[in-house]
Amino acid sequence: MKIHSSVVKYYFIFFFKGLCYNFTMFGNLFDEDFSFLSINQCGKPKLKHKDAELLVPRESTNLSGIKNQGGTCYLNSLLQTLLFTPEFREALFSIGPEELGSLEDNSKPESKVRIIPLQLQRLFAQLLLLDQHAASTTDLTDSFGWNSNEEMRQHDVQELNRILFSALETSLVGTSGHNLINQLYHGTVVNHIVCKECKSVSERQEDFLDLTVAVKDVSGLEEALWNMYVEEEHFEKDNLYRCGACNKLVEATKSAKLRKLPPFLTISLLRFNFNFEKCERYKEISSYAFPIRINLKPFCEQTEVDDFKYMYELFSVIIHKGGCYGGHYHVYIRDIDELGNWQVLEEINMNDEDKDLKDIENAKEKENPLRILRNILLEEESKEIAVDRLAQKLLEKIRVSWNKKYRKQHGPIRKFLQSHSPTFLLSSDESKVKLNDRHKLHFGFASQSNPQNHEVKMSSEKPTTGLREYSSESHWFDLNDSKVQPIREQEIEKQFQGNESAYMLFYRQSQMTRPSEARGNPRYRVPIHLLNEMDAANIKLQKKRAEYDLANNNIDLHLHIFSHYKFYNGALHPVVSQKESVLDLTIDKRKTLGELQQLVFQLLEFWEGNLVLSLAKPLPAGLHIYQTLEGADSTLSGIGLSDGANIFVWNGKEVDGVEVLTGIDHEPVLINVLHLAGHNEGRVGQQFMESQHVFPCSSNLRAICDALMSPKGIVLKNHSGSEKDSENWKVIPEEDMKQTLRNIGLKNGSSILVLDSHDQSMVNVAGGNLTAFTHDISWLQVKNFCRLEAEEIQVKITATIETVMADIRIKAIEEMQLDKELVNNSCLRPVGRNGKLLCPVPEDYTVKEAELKMGSLLGLCSGKAPTATEIFLYYIVGHELQSSPEIEIVLEETTTVRECLNLMLKKSGLAGDNWHLRKIDWCYEAGDALSEETATLKELNICSGDILNVAEGKLPSKGFLKVSVWWYKAFFSQSRHRRNRQDQGNSVCKKMEALGLSASGDTPTFLQSEVDLCYVGDIEISEDAFLEDLKMQVMTLPFSEEFSIPLPEFLRVWTMENKCPCRLLRNNKQQLHKFKLGNRVEICIEPLHKEENLGPKDLLLRVQMGIPGERDYYHPVDLVWDISKECTACALRQIIASYYSLPAEQIEMAKYSPEKFEWIPICSWTQQVSKRKKKKKGDSLQLSPYSLKDGDIIGVKNLLLDGSKDFSTMKDDIGKQMQKQLAMDKTSSQKPDCVQNDHYSEKKMAKNRKPEAALSISVGVFS
Repeated sequence: MKIHSSVVKYYFIFFFKGLCYNFTMFGNLFDEDFSFLSINQCGKPKLKHKDAELLVPRESTNLSGIKNQGGTCYLNSLLQTLLFTPEFREALFSIGPEELGSLEDNSKPESKVRIIPLQLQRLFAQLLLLDQHAASTTDLTDSFGWNSNEEMRQHDVQELNRILFSALETSLVGTSGHNLINQLYHGTVVNHIVCKECKSVSERQEDFLDLTVAVKDVSGLEEALWNMYVEEEHFEKDNLYRCGACNKLVEATKSAKLRKLPPFLTISLLRFNFNFEKCERYKEISSYAFPIRINLKPFCEQTEVDDFKYMYELFSVIIHKGGCYGGHYHVYIRDIDELGNWQVLEEINMNDEDKDLKDIENAKEKENPLRILRNILLEEESKEIAVDRLAQKLLEKIRVSWNKKYRKQHGPIRKFLQSHSPTFLLSSDESKVKLNDRHKLHFGFASQSNPQNHEVKMSSEKPTTGLREYSSESHWFDLNDSKVQPIREQEIEKQFQGNESAYMLFYRQSQMTRPSEARGNPRYRVPIHLLNEMDAANIKLQKKRAEYDLANNNIDLHLHIFSHYKFYNGALHPVVSQKESVLDLTIDKRKTLGELQQLVFQLLEFWEGNLVLSLAKPLPAGLHIYQTLEGADSTLSGIGLSDGANIFVWNGKEVDGVEVLTGIDHEPVLINVLHLAGHNEGRVGQQFMESQHVFPCSSNLRAICDALMSPKGIVLKNHSGSEKDSENWKVIPEEDMKQTLRNIGLKNGSSILVLDSHDQSMVNVAGGNLTAFTHDISWLQVKNFCRLEAEEIQVKITATIETVMADIRIKAIEEMQLDKELVNNSCLRPVGRNGKLLCPVPEDYTVKEAELKMGSLLGLCSGKAPTATEIFLYYIVGHELQSSPEIEIVLEETTTVRECLNLMLKKSGLAGDNWHLRKIDWCYEAGDALSEETATLKELNICSGDILNVAEGKLPSKGFLKVSVWWYKAFFSQSRHRRNRQDQGNSVCKKMEALGLSASGDTPTFLQSEVDLCYVGDIEISEDAFLEDLKMQVMTLPFSEEFSIPLPEFLRVWTMENKCPCRLLRNNKQQLHKFKLGNRVEICIEPLHKEENLGPKDLLLRVQMGIPGERDYYHPVDLVWDISKECTACALRQIIASYYSLPAEQIEMAKYSPEKFEWIPICSWTQQVSKRKKKKKGDSLQLSPYSLKDGDIIGVKNLLLDGSKDFSTMKDDIGKQMQKQLAMDKTSSQKPDCVQNDHYSEKKMAKNRKPEAALSISVGVFS
């Protein structure tokens, strides 16, 4: 029963002890709010975890992340950068729906909706205003035309930046935002080449949206820009320049300058390079510094403008972590409009700021050898010191030598200094080193002069600063897909080098200012329609969160009313059904216990006296009360009530007049008590008498034995839960018999074995374990088959796996009170499931050695059991194996095959030498003949219980073959076929209806016929004879009289396998032993209407033409195809088309696989081969997937009459359905025994890298 309170008034009816109690509950009857009750379990299900993820609000940073679709971290990083570029964001928002269209009109065929900028606007609005932890880019990537594979594949963020800008430019053609990208990101570079002879200048201007700078062998950004836009390239010696004015090769200088700077400067770092020696790509992870503020004046063409127009500030760093073939992107972004809450980091770390900075510096000095060596050289007064002295200084500074800490990774110190030549300068003999003056530039030192050109200065009046100067003014965040966290500006220095390092830098002009109303205002310049959409979405989110909060904080309580229970056997048991005895209540776990008590009291109007709520728990023994809930002011979650808790409602003392003991000390325990059953008790194979008893956990074992009427019994405890192994049972010592069940470790479901005095012989009390295998202490059934008495007697004999069979036999004779003479002339034989008496068991075998299961039935039979050197065999006379009786015989294992055959013939009353022996296999079919007549049974591995077949017919002499001949007619005659046509059609339809299939079209008028085989006799022929001789002998058999076979060439010979034609024997002059047929083989003979002599390169195919409009075929024809030249699909198409006088392009072919009931189309038109290229061997139809061989069926469709390319027939549908049903039956029968094993899946080889795919964005055409 469930409590509901979502409406004002309810009527409840409870049945207690057969009485009906009615009461009414009004919503305005109490001052308290009972809205925390719900109908959750009867109404909506609780929200799943995946739904809850969608409702997670923003974290303390008040910024939204972006979900990763599988490989879109590069897209997420770029989108966050564009979002936190206010000028880009606002310019995009300024383009209205009247120019871009509406997303609702996208499905209309004639509308031109600029879907990409619309989806980008919507995404930006969600990131700014929607109160969610992370936004989804699915709609945006769908507008790109990306599929799921593209979303799972990672691309280069630099490539995406250019492609996305191009897509936006194309999408905004004809709108007010057509020049958006150029206004914000477009710049120009001018290249000059100056002729040294005529001084003429050649100028070429280039546009750019981003600059690509080198990383290899460069210490930082400013040095890279210096190399690109300050240093000159000289054309001289062998590398001269052709001057247009001089019209000859001259010496010249080449230089480049930045002519026009964009408001936003995007810089891409060339981290990925190619090693031509190793022929592989690699990522450059060396140190590469870049400043927070940079003055670009030294690199520009026009310098008469004020310096502040050349000052740029870093506001985004896209970081790549990983190698050149994969990794992960995230981005550091400066929050220019202060939209996020960055003060959280300040408040948490304010007191430990100095300590954190010091720890960061110490960690860097210990980990970065470049920085350590540079600092050592900066501290030296002299400009140059010895390399050995530098190594000593390093040891003194970090207390670890170079060889111990860095040699393994960086090599010797001199090699390290050489590899960082831009930073360090070695003397000519490499004994001394000094710091490169130019290297000081990017570490915050002003360069007073340019080493190449003293007229150009590297810095303005205010020198380029380090990273810490502006940290108090900047709010930086790390946006890593869905995760957003504040960082300090100093964190950027960590991205100078390593596997996780800066990949793209975004700078903005310092002179660009933001309006005061934009600060901390995410709604600034957002279009009104997007504001309304986000407001409505937030309302929906708040509603869903409220529903989730209610569902997440509601708990279901099961109230057990005392009047529905009685106390007996140490536990509470319901007197009515479970449904009637339990009252289900859903309540907010934030409510107090007092409120719960008041609610229960008001629900149970009949209640009188104290109302106590106690925590209970259903146990195997019944319901048990553990503790009374106390603390009226405590919340339900605070007192430990969880979802699904059981509450017992009572007076706190008694139930139905019986005092109830509560608490964990009185917990009832259900124990499985086992006794060894007597031999006349229980059913077949029963091991124990088992009964269940309930005891308080404080009871001692001695009291339990008294209660079980076994005061002197020995108790064994099963400590592993398995009753099958004797070592799992341990004797409980006498001194532990007074301990409680809990102290001994017995709990619900535990088993104890109580042995009475007469069973204690199986226990080694000193060793503390069983001496017998308790799982096998049971019985064997013995039945009298001696027929000495009027009726058969069956008894049960107690035995263990170590009991000897002779003892079981003697004990059975005694208990059945049979004649004592049988003791010396009887044996025990197991009885099979079908009632068959199996071979006798040797007398000296134990039950285990005889592989007998407990409860097995044995037959007491006359006659002695075979000795260790004797073999008990069955044999059957004749070819009718299923109907002929089995005869028993005991032979010595040294008996030869000839002697064995004679003894069996003598026992069967047969004579003559026209017999031989065969061994019957597990399928109960006659196997290979025992041709070695002088070999013993032991040598041929003939064992007791084997079945032999005394077959008629003398084995061929050595060097001869015994050939069984079958008459094979591949298809029925046309007349017979036409007579049975309608009957076969009706049969197929009935089979299809039985399988639940429906036939498409009318009932077919023709069905493919099956192979017809008929046994005609045996022949004996020499292995050295020819195939032609074999055919001649076959022609002498009686069946050939039905046909006029003039010559052997009118016969076709097939070998047989599983009663089906298998291999075609060709070349009449071939000796039989070269066919490797075996000494007894089955062949089938196919009569022909004309002479045939197939060559080694002739392929025999059964070709059948499809009947137009029907799922069936005409009578097949034999087609002999010479494949000596080629065996290709094109050649087969030509020969079949020629046979049917049809154009080759108007037929379709397919090969039939009868074992799968499938047709494999044979295609040739796509296999065009160049004349210059030789035809590959892989085109041969004799290879996979066709594997053409003699006798294969080829289906042909005439496209002039039948446009259907479906080769299957109704018979194929039935066959497939039958195979599917058999597979399902086999799977269902094997399913319980299947155990999943992931061992091999864990060791899968790593896949080769897939080829890189180009990144693209699909854009419509706009004008």
